[in-house]
Amino acid sequence: MTIRAVLFDIGGPIDTEAERERYIDAQIVRALAGAGFSVSAEQFAAANDAAVASFAPSVYGSIIWQLSGCDPDVAERAYCAFHDSLGAMPPIELRPGIRELLAGIVGRGLMLGLAANQPSSALAALDGLGVGQFFKHREVSGIHGFRKPDVRLFLRCCDELSVEPAECVVVGDRIDNDIVPARMLGMRSVLFRVGRHIAQQPRSHDDVPDAEVRSVDELARALSELIGVDV
Repeated sequence: MTIRAVLFDIGGPIDTEAERERYIDAQIVRALAGAGFSVSAEQFAAANDAAVASFAPSVYGSIIWQLSGCDPDVAERAYCAFHDSLGAMPPIELRPGIRELLAGIVGRGLMLGLAANQPSSALAALDGLGVGQFFKHREVSGIHGFRKPDVRLFLRCCDELSVEPAECVVVGDRIDNDIVPARMLGMRSVLFRVGRHIAQQPRSHDDVPDAEVRSVDELARALSELIGVDV
């Protein structure tokens, strides 16, 4: 079936999230220190790796759970302290070259949609960075209430774009949140291996994306192959 739309996650493919994740990690360490747990960089990295490998629905919650000694009361206090400590998050950092790629996709006559667990404020941020206008479907979880891996988020994109799931390619940085639901719906998928989930691995052949990339140039080539035209 002809590909008519490309659905993008924001964090990872569009936003590098580098400053955001550093900020979040610092707040987790601070919350754990307040609960009496001093965490080394090696311990934090091991907890992060375990959370990612286990497909933990809440990666931050899983990290806190492991580093607090798996004590329910301590973990809950630390997580509440972490959540309460989050102020204004660092702004979206556009991945170099992504603006040009988005423009190229639209220039080829394809539609773009957002498939992202993000607050509604992300739309204004994308507009301010000069990329929001490329997206015909402009809803995120903070607007419609569906959160990945809920397939209803992806189906809402399809409804808004008037396309069938098989006419879409999903681009995301997580196997659990992006690739798995896309494959369940019969969508093509590209895993952008970046950020916190860069080492996440498929649990079976059902989790394997159509392509894996590590740069915008590789993403452009992968999409060109899947779509059948250069983007």
